[in-house]
Amino acid sequence: MPATTPPLRSAWLAPVLLLLGSLFFIAIWILLALYTGRPSSWMAVIAALDAAVILRITGVRPGAARAAWAVLATLAMIVVANWGIIVVQMGVTMGLNPWDSALKLGLDHAWTLAGLANHAADLAWMALALVVAVVAAR
Repeated sequence: MPATTPPLRSAWLAPVLLLLGSLFFIAIWILLALYTGRPSSWMAVIAALDAAVILRITGVRPGAARAAWAVLATLAMIVVANWGIIVVQMGVTMGLNPWDSALKLGLDHAWTLAGLANHAADLAWMALALVVAVVAAR
């Protein structure tokens, strides 16, 4: 009988694919929010599922570490997507490119605008997304 070898899993594959998948998802979220004119916070739940699926596909072992990576990736996607939405909307109103607007937007101003844009329902979607990330990644 021929010996079977386990599939080759690289240690760098999961973080790289998680980063690329997260960046792609963030771009979709920002475009959807700009198209609808709303923060589209329900996308946070899909972001959590996206992170969990990427971690499963790349072969990260189940357990607390995979759940923690999923929560961190989801939280990062929520923060960066909200930052991107604010940057693009501020850039449009000021006549700037998104990268120029990002350089001019400070943390305090972004925090204030995020607080004004995200209501209780949006915060609930984001909190639900963190729970979904834990459950889906275990």
